[in-house]
Amino acid sequence: MSVWDGLVGQEPAITELQRAVVDPAAMTHAWLFTGPPGSGRSNLARAFAAALQCEQGGCGRCHACLTVLGGTHPDVKVVATEGVNILIDAVRPLVELAQRSPAAGRWRVILVEDADRLVEKTSNVLLKALEEPAPRTVWMLCAPSPQDVLVTLRSRSRAVALRVPPVDAVVDLLVRRDGIDPRVAEVAARAAQSHVGIARRLARDPEARRRRSDVLQVATRIRGVGDAVLAAGDLVATAQADAKAATEERDAAERAALLRTLGAEGLATVPPAVRAQVRQLEEDQKRRATRAQRDVLDRAMLDLLSLYRDVLVVQLGADVSLVNLDHEESVRAIAATSAPEQTLRRMDAIGQARTRLEGNVAPLLAVEAMAVALRPQG
Repeated sequence: MSVWDGLVGQEPAITELQRAVVDPAAMTHAWLFTGPPGSGRSNLARAFAAALQCEQGGCGRCHACLTVLGGTHPDVKVVATEGVNILIDAVRPLVELAQRSPAAGRWRVILVEDADRLVEKTSNVLLKALEEPAPRTVWMLCAPSPQDVLVTLRSRSRAVALRVPPVDAVVDLLVRRDGIDPRVAEVAARAAQSHVGIARRLARDPEARRRRSDVLQVATRIRGVGDAVLAAGDLVATAQADAKAATEERDAAERAALLRTLGAEGLATVPPAVRAQVRQLEEDQKRRATRAQRDVLDRAMLDLLSLYRDVLVVQLGADVSLVNLDHEESVRAIAATSAPEQTLRRMDAIGQARTRLEGNVAPLLAVEAMAVALRPQG
């Protein structure tokens, strides 16, 4: 057992990091982990952090490894955001922290999970810390691609590129670690396009599989503009409901905890003296809900893209496996009633909708435009 065991299909990256753990000449003060969603870039960074703190290079059993992986090591700071961007107020303390020597471990590690959400002003705050690092401090930045990080940051970091894990490796992990039936594991791994976390959720949660199936049925439901508008409304409403379900209980607990801390618990109205703190919490929660809704919609669009990818595979007669094995009938039906050119236009429309959402276009407008473009052309 070691800290690297749960990582799938990333052997070249693991080899490079293992060498850095034991060879000072291979070590550097800043690392940039990039890879597509589900490649495990954050998990790899955490494993690397644990290996740096471990006297045995990542045994997975000692106190250092367990506390790093459990998120409680005093010298490993993990920064993530549930909002659209990482705010500058969350970054300034990191610069000061980076100048301190480790309190208990071998290194002080600062891991920024969503470095692609650092806007230019926030990135500039980090720049000096990366230019003049403390001797025993190491920065780890995670992002989908190097281009998602400002050039000033990525030019001062060593890049470690992760790849999409093979489907067989994800299936093996689900069967071995979670006891999933091999057939269910294969369908889930393909549907998730090798995203380990999503594959695990699909394999273990029938309701998650049902929701994904409902999204894919949009491709066969839309026959005209009216159907498109209704389908778009359903997709956005589902995303809002999922985001609310994911955040509502936590929001209430955070509000109660804040009021308790401020001595205002149980009061019918919020006293004027604490309204600013409550308002700030509500704004943070609103940003979190916005990101949760976008993430749900983006995942739905990726699922639709995978369906049209399968349609194109059938239309072109390509000798590759389908992603959506359990929707093969629908895939072939769509392929038989449309041309490859139309499939490509539909995929472009989905990609454009994703770009619009990232640019803060109102979700309903972006999804409606996409849905209209998915309708059959006469």
